[in-house]
Amino acid sequence: MKETKTAKKPKTGGLAGIVAGDSAICTVGLEGQGLTYRGYSIHDLAERSNFEEVAWLLTRGELPTPGEFKIYRARLATLRDLPGSLKEILIRLPMDAHPMDVIRTGCSMLGCLEPESETNPGWQVADRLIACVPSMILYWWQHHHGGLMPALEERVGSTAHFFLKGLSGKAPSESATRCLDVSLMLYAEHEFNASTFTARTIASTLSDFYSAVTGAIGALRGPLHGGANEAAMDLIEKFRDPEAAEAGLRASLKKKEKIMGFGHRVYTVSDPRSDIIKQWAARLAQETGDKVLFPVSERIEKVMWDEKELFPNLDFYSAAAYHFCGIPTSLFTPLFAIARLAGWSAHILEQRSDNKLIRPVSNYVGPTQREYTFISERR
Repeated sequence: MKETKTAKKPKTGGLAGIVAGDSAICTVGLEGQGLTYRGYSIHDLAERSNFEEVAWLLTRGELPTPGEFKIYRARLATLRDLPGSLKEILIRLPMDAHPMDVIRTGCSMLGCLEPESETNPGWQVADRLIACVPSMILYWWQHHHGGLMPALEERVGSTAHFFLKGLSGKAPSESATRCLDVSLMLYAEHEFNASTFTARTIASTLSDFYSAVTGAIGALRGPLHGGANEAAMDLIEKFRDPEAAEAGLRASLKKKEKIMGFGHRVYTVSDPRSDIIKQWAARLAQETGDKVLFPVSERIEKVMWDEKELFPNLDFYSAAAYHFCGIPTSLFTPLFAIARLAGWSAHILEQRSDNKLIRPVSNYVGPTQREYTFISERR
């Protein structure tokens, strides 16, 4: 049994601990509550719900009735296809483009083709983006990798099923589908993180929905926010067995190299999402006959706790789970974005409901007032 310790608190700075606004969407790390969406525990949602229901909950404020859910899931399915001109843009983007740049470009382009308006209000734009951003990445990916072009007009199945089938060209297993579905729920929302705060800041200027989402994608692209699951996969794949992983990790720690996928800016003891996705990674490891990746992951987790008292966050075991689902590593962060579209949308709508321009002040640390001299007088 793992020894109970109190993890080291993260360093301050970068607005850490600063309350920047009110929100009724999510709690993160509150004592006695942990992670909740609109008051619902993430553990209950991960066990009993699905991504589409969570997207409705976040953007509408309440769980849907059975009738509302049936209509909503069907609506999302009808919104998956892309305009022809957007497909043309996607296939023109180079094969070596960063996948996050692909969805950023696709989102911006869609904003030109289907601008927000009185007849296309924000909540409709939210539904459209939640439905079709998976199509953007699939269409670009399959074009450049010689796969069968995904049936974007497919009107059945969950977002998770649609993505996995569009990626492989065949129906995914129930376990892989449910694993990805749970992962999308876990990534869907996380309070005032960097990308969400970016979206709210842009929304506070009364800019359009697409601009706010495009800015959020740009913030998530940064390696200090998104990308940790990709970095974790790169680390795990370096080692042939747990012993090699322990030796390699200890060497990296001795060099003071940063190990991605551990610790969290908000959580100080554990990430409540980590154990959930770890269980799915373990299940898929067993089903796929894995003898390396999951044992290596567990050894890395142990060494990080023993040496640094750092716990794995959601990103770490998501890496193995996504790998077992057959998802290429470069698409891990876009899946983060696909999930977080639900949270971004909820925050943009909430910001607009009682808007105040977000304009903080800075602490000036530059030179004191100086006297100006003409250029001819300077030496």
